[in-house]
Amino acid sequence: MPSLTLMTRIAAPVAACFELSLTVEAHTASMGDSGEQAIGGVTTGVMGPGDRVTWRARHFGVPFTMTSAITEYDSPHRFVDEQVRGPFRSWRHEHVFAPVPDGTLMTDRVEFASPAGPIGRLVNRLVLTRYMTGLLEERNAWLRAELERS
Repeated sequence: MPSLTLMTRIAAPVAACFELSLTVEAHTASMGDSGEQAIGGVTTGVMGPGDRVTWRARHFGVPFTMTSAITEYDSPHRFVDEQVRGPFRSWRHEHVFAPVPDGTLMTDRVEFASPAGPIGRLVNRLVLTRYMTGLLEERNAWLRAELERS
């Protein structure tokens, strides 16, 4: 199963980073290129333990719908969202927030698997790992800019 880890330093307090990362509007704003929208479950505000949201977006020119749930929650240090229904065979995204002298170190750990057996594994390796890394980098740059502007 492919996995990726991305670390982002943000000059803002841990609690602010944690809360903004759980905010539906921040997610949609940071994913503007894919037109991501919350269409079911929690569609506004800050998500919490057990909350579900259904997202609709366009990736590679193809519309996707995915429902994810907050399956682990330890405010303001860590939360996990996992796919409940959607295009992946599995999707798990752990968000960790640690204080550092200049603010917060935000760590994203993502594990995912595509459907379609050997073909899906090939797509993971050749396309999706790089694409997912780019999406996270874009999202985290948006979060950093938003938090450091405040």
